[in-house]
Amino acid sequence: MTRPDIAASRLSPLDRVLASVDHGLRTVFATPAAARPSPARECDPVQLSAEQAQLSGALMRVNHVGEVCAQALYQSQALFSRDPELRQHFKVAAQEEVDHLAWTQQRLDELGSHKSYLSPLWYGGAFAIGSLAGLTGDRVSLGFVVETERQVEQHLASHLQRLPDADLPSRAIVAQMKLEEARHAAEAEAAGAQALPAPVKSLMRLAARLMTSTAHRI
Repeated sequence: MTRPDIAASRLSPLDRVLASVDHGLRTVFATPAAARPSPARECDPVQLSAEQAQLSGALMRVNHVGEVCAQALYQSQALFSRDPELRQHFKVAAQEEVDHLAWTQQRLDELGSHKSYLSPLWYGGAFAIGSLAGLTGDRVSLGFVVETERQVEQHLASHLQRLPDADLPSRAIVAQMKLEEARHAAEAEAAGAQALPAPVKSLMRLAARLMTSTAHRI
């Protein structure tokens, strides 16, 4: 265990709450910094038509919202986890998702588009859902991660079909995100996730559709 991990394990519950609030504010209002270079760096600059750029911008805005929600979910689940090792697992996954957040925001800037104006709402809602999952128990919380990441993987696969063929930078970002979301699901399952009931999965899909349809426009 590294020194930062030891320090984090000694934080009081109040300190963890304050750190989580700080992380949330930075997620919603600050410019994220990626630890890894964007997959788009390997792509040559592309010229898109106005219609193509608008479509790519809308899809990448939805993906950016998904990463805002991922930060909220992992932060809330780490906050309420009863297992220090699992808490650290959530934090490591969240750090990888920060890269996704930074990549999508950078691509939005390049496309001349904007992130969702409702990002604070998305973050707050996802934090509440993640908190509920965390309070229910660690195995349920892991099950929530598995189902969330599988739905995100399907969602990203659909975006790879919808993104303009010419938009290679956006496609590279989405393809890398899809691979890593699948790995997050597999890791959560291996850690002892409990399968969620079918009605819960359906409710999650309904909430995701509401979020994506709204973020596509706003």
